[in-house]
Amino acid sequence: MKTFAPQIRVPATYMRGGTSKGVFFHVPDMPPELQEPGPARDNFLLRLIGSPDPYGKHTDGMGGATSSTSKTVLLSRSARPDHDVDYLFGQVAIDKPFVDWGGNCGNLSAAVGPFAISNGLVDPARIPHNGIATVRIWQANIQKTIIAHVQITDGRVQETGDFELDGVTFPAAEVQLEFMDPAAEEEGAGGALFPTGNLVDDLEVPAAGNFRGGILKATMLTAGIPTIFVNASEIGFTGSELQEAINGSPDNLAKMEAIRTAGAMKMGLIRTPAEIATRQHIPKVAFVAPPVTYTASSGKAIDAGAIDVLVRAMSMGKLHHAMMGTAAVAIAVGACIPGTLVNMAAGGGARSEVRFGHPSGTLRVGAQAVRSGGEWQVTKAVMSRSARVLMEGFVRVPV
Repeated sequence: MKTFAPQIRVPATYMRGGTSKGVFFHVPDMPPELQEPGPARDNFLLRLIGSPDPYGKHTDGMGGATSSTSKTVLLSRSARPDHDVDYLFGQVAIDKPFVDWGGNCGNLSAAVGPFAISNGLVDPARIPHNGIATVRIWQANIQKTIIAHVQITDGRVQETGDFELDGVTFPAAEVQLEFMDPAAEEEGAGGALFPTGNLVDDLEVPAAGNFRGGILKATMLTAGIPTIFVNASEIGFTGSELQEAINGSPDNLAKMEAIRTAGAMKMGLIRTPAEIATRQHIPKVAFVAPPVTYTASSGKAIDAGAIDVLVRAMSMGKLHHAMMGTAAVAIAVGACIPGTLVNMAAGGGARSEVRFGHPSGTLRVGAQAVRSGGEWQVTKAVMSRSARVLMEGFVRVPV
């Protein structure tokens, strides 16, 4: 009779952060062979989530078969000066055998501070008995600092509250995030906010799906996460689309992936179109439009007068059900810099914040952008999310 190795048992916490969910690990609690980058760790996370899954369900794993729910987070006490916790994010592909370590998850960033406090990664002297604890996070994927402001009640993280976030069913405690110096230092982009040097480029996109191919106007920036913005009207959309209009159409999906590939080439993130298959997490591609009244996926009416701009964004090949946190940073930065497509769709002019409409509702985000030496620089972007523990204990994973 053939024998098989037993499952391994690893301490873990399942958390919601913003509009995403993920499995969180304290790195020192993991087996030694999983604490370092490499095939062993990637294979463990793939099996944990249940990928690759040709059925697209993640039935045999902790994932939820969407880009928002196939996520993993590795945390440890930071050795860096003036930081509390090191945060490494792994986006697990759903139908392919790889983990993308190329970017951050802005939504799950909201859960990092609460996890760090609850798991003893923050000096107790810095945590008030009642009030707001400031957690200094080093985002290891993009080598940037995030500051989380976490509510504390009677010495513990306050998770319940009345803060409402469109895309999340129930209210919770607010977690304010500050993304410091958010221009992502991606390989090929050189750390520049606008990798091409332009606020708007002519982007040549080949024919794909129901797109005949041609030149599109595009704003490509790296704040939060490398993102390609195009005008909804140029690609046959209104900007008020919900998920099914995009995800239910192979032609529309092919069109958006063609735009993403062309933009990635233009930004220097890939050298050949074939390489885009290994960069599912980045870059993002989004389309923008001036405000119109529409009905969100929850059935709530979103009035055009309540928003500045419409934005829809793709994540892991599908239209996101709300908005990725890192893409929200990119939207804030784009909206606050006059002359970008995001800014023009929002009515133009100078601003320090923007309220945009997404498939699940609305979100307000802010950014501090200044022009120095002829170039735009962003000191920080700010937004509020919420987070809570869903389950804690152990995961069991066959290896």
